[in-house]
Amino acid sequence: MSIKEPDQSVWNRFWQRKNDMDKVYPSSPSIIEAIKKNFKLEGLKVLEVGAGTGRDSAELARLGADVYVLDYAENSLKIVNSLRESEGFKNLHLVRGDAFKSPFPDNTFDLVFHQGLAEHFKDSLPLLQENFRIVKHGGCCLCDVPQTVHPYTVIKHILIAMDKWFAGWEKQFTMGQLKKLMRDAGFEYVYAYGDWMRPNLFYRILRELCFKFGIELPKYPLDGTAYQKIKDKILDSLQSVPVMHYTQLCIGVIGRKP
Repeated sequence: MSIKEPDQSVWNRFWQRKNDMDKVYPSSPSIIEAIKKNFKLEGLKVLEVGAGTGRDSAELARLGADVYVLDYAENSLKIVNSLRESEGFKNLHLVRGDAFKSPFPDNTFDLVFHQGLAEHFKDSLPLLQENFRIVKHGGCCLCDVPQTVHPYTVIKHILIAMDKWFAGWEKQFTMGQLKKLMRDAGFEYVYAYGDWMRPNLFYRILRELCFKFGIELPKYPLDGTAYQKIKDKILDSLQSVPVMHYTQLCIGVIGRKP
């Protein structure tokens, strides 16, 4: 099977369909938690590459960081701009451009991060090398990707084989592969984490199917219940345990530029 990486038109169509943020799940909360755990956010100069809805960037701006978002999909930036205007953020900046040839000088940012991006390219190393170029010495990059050993991977590749996957094609990583990618780009390992899909994959599939029939299930069906609070507390305590990375949907690594 030939590999066809998603182009700008794919992402513009995707974000045109997904412009109602109330219906779209945010990225894993573990991304923000990993950033908060490892960085002092006030005044931190941050770039999110491939911003999607921009909700992570908006949260970092709310916490005092000076945040830029870079995306080449116009419809993604429209969503982020709506969020920026509704919240009145003066420290959230939008830039349209190519992640592989970003319009920033060397050594610009304290932190560059992306979620759901590196897996869409046959060769992800040039992306991380470009991240390395624009990160300051002593600054960091966070890369968050799908984890290999998960039912999501099986379902994804069935849909790819049927030419039904939303992005056409996508790969995945083990924690070892992700750490190697970061090292190959020049970064030194700092921190690793992972997270499970909350709510789970099969509920999300059911919810998407219901949308096709005009039925909208709750985004978080057990939100606020004692069961969900206890479950989340247990999962949060396990998300950085190495063996758990083989059960999680997404994994992330933070690397530092020497």
